[in-house]
Amino acid sequence: MNLRRLFSIVVKEFRQLRRDRLTFAMIVGIPTMQLVLFGYAINMDIRHLDAAVLDQARTAQSREIVAALAQTEVMDFHYRLRTPQELDDLLRAGKISAALVIPPDFERRLAELAQPQGGAGAVPRPPLQIVVDGSDQVVQQAARQLSALPLAALYDPSAGQPVGNVEIVNFYNPERRAPVNTVPGLIGVILTMTMVLFTAMAIVRERERGNLEFLIATPVSPTELTVGKVLPFIGIGLIQVTVVLLLGVAIFRVPINGSLLDVYGAALAFIIASLSLGVFLSTLARTQFQAMQMAFFTFLPQILLSGFMFPFAGMPSPAQWLAEIFPMTHFMRLIRGIMLRAATLADLWRELAALGLFCVVVLGIAILRTRKRLD
Repeated sequence: MNLRRLFSIVVKEFRQLRRDRLTFAMIVGIPTMQLVLFGYAINMDIRHLDAAVLDQARTAQSREIVAALAQTEVMDFHYRLRTPQELDDLLRAGKISAALVIPPDFERRLAELAQPQGGAGAVPRPPLQIVVDGSDQVVQQAARQLSALPLAALYDPSAGQPVGNVEIVNFYNPERRAPVNTVPGLIGVILTMTMVLFTAMAIVRERERGNLEFLIATPVSPTELTVGKVLPFIGIGLIQVTVVLLLGVAIFRVPINGSLLDVYGAALAFIIASLSLGVFLSTLARTQFQAMQMAFFTFLPQILLSGFMFPFAGMPSPAQWLAEIFPMTHFMRLIRGIMLRAATLADLWRELAALGLFCVVVLGIAILRTRKRLD
């Protein structure tokens, strides 16, 4: 081995990397992004869950309980309800993740805790009930956190453990099976990884192989070229959705409580949004390797900030604002709401509108950047 020739090759590679600005940016950008996301944005402590209060007792002591729970900052009470039906409607629409329910006989249940009656081993009825949205696995983690709060000391100073004094009711996934939460979310993960990557690389491949030269000689407009490249992948995406749904139902017994038409409607909106992102990335990349790099660069923040793996409510406000830009965040709310909470697209119209806006803006920019020129 000739060290001089070896050194020449090493110098040549460094010079090539220096000229490839995208690769150099990835070398610095990916570890920086991971450090910021995991160290700053990703927080396993659940805080500020959107919540409601159904105070059927309406006593001074029940109001003290509500105020004490609000001070823990685990739940933010945005709604004051009067009927259980209002609670069901808010949960189904995804406007709240949890609710504190205080029964009408709250005072009597407190008395039963202080002086238990009945036979040996009789268990007093819990005076408080916390209802959580079990369609989100992260909120289920919050349920365990909420059950450990020292609320019992407010009405039973002698209680050593609050467990048994606070009842946790898990809606939409009473068995707390992990696949019920993860399988719908995996639809978004799979579509994100495939649709963005396939589209970005397919369009760049046309340029690398010289096929774009043939398109230059045709009367095809940039809009027709862009949409024509996208349409075949919509069918591929719908096939992937069907495969995941069939396997999820057959193997993991994941329920589809909502309309199957709504499931495919939400998936179609997300597929178009992901393809729009892929087309946009293809206008920035010059090679398939660059397209792959940029696609990967969008995967990480979408998966980490969408609420699929980590609690969305525990993220700081800047991270939440960034997450609202990505289509996967809105699709997670859509697919879990439809499949597990039996919500409709009308109930979740805000998420659908966000995906539509993303498609219009990103695809519009991509079309404007598309030119039938080799340079």
